[in-house]
Amino acid sequence: MRRGAPAAALLAGVFALCATAQALAQDLLARLEASAPELDAKVLALALETTDCAASAGAAERPARLAVIDYTRPSTTRRLWLFDLDKGSLLKHEYVAHGRGSGGNVPTRFSNAEGSYQSSIGLFAAAETYQGANGYSLRLDGLEPGVNDRARERLLVMHGADYVDPVQAQRQGRLGRSWGCPALRPEAAREVIDALKDGQLLFAYAHDAAWLEGSRFFGCDKAEHKPAR
Repeated sequence: MRRGAPAAALLAGVFALCATAQALAQDLLARLEASAPELDAKVLALALETTDCAASAGAAERPARLAVIDYTRPSTTRRLWLFDLDKGSLLKHEYVAHGRGSGGNVPTRFSNAEGSYQSSIGLFAAAETYQGANGYSLRLDGLEPGVNDRARERLLVMHGADYVDPVQAQRQGRLGRSWGCPALRPEAAREVIDALKDGQLLFAYAHDAAWLEGSRFFGCDKAEHKPAR
């Protein structure tokens, strides 16, 4: 056997593993796309890429479940999707409120600052639950410095709220708004919270140029994965 043969065989094995991982990722994306046809495929792909980047970098555990919020959609539509990544399936498709400082029916302003009453975007790790003023609630830890890493101190948590009422939203042209929290319908909150608590991930998307250009979780392996603005 030639001296270089073991190294060549090892390299071939690495390439085979990479190709297998890529094929599995593409299969997962295809199954999730099929389960959530209303979710922009580019947003879903970005959510999965961000999740993979965070896990590969050690910033988060690789999750079994992932929630995706698309804040480019109006609040009068269901714009939160909860996925089971192990099964490649959709668990819930829900309404979610945004912060009153972020805008009307479609939010356009996002912040990491205390007192802004604006929603934060980016990747979050769902942490512990507690009983608070809004009932059963879920603490969120922002994983992106300067973008959402003040979520815990700002008390941006997931909880149920009566103002997340799609019937009333049709009358007034938007859902009721929070102080920045991704609030849910009371009848859906516990199921979503229990699915995400203790380390699952939440990805909140918006057309924010600085974030799209600067997030450490975008294109961590391929520069061409940078999202189009």
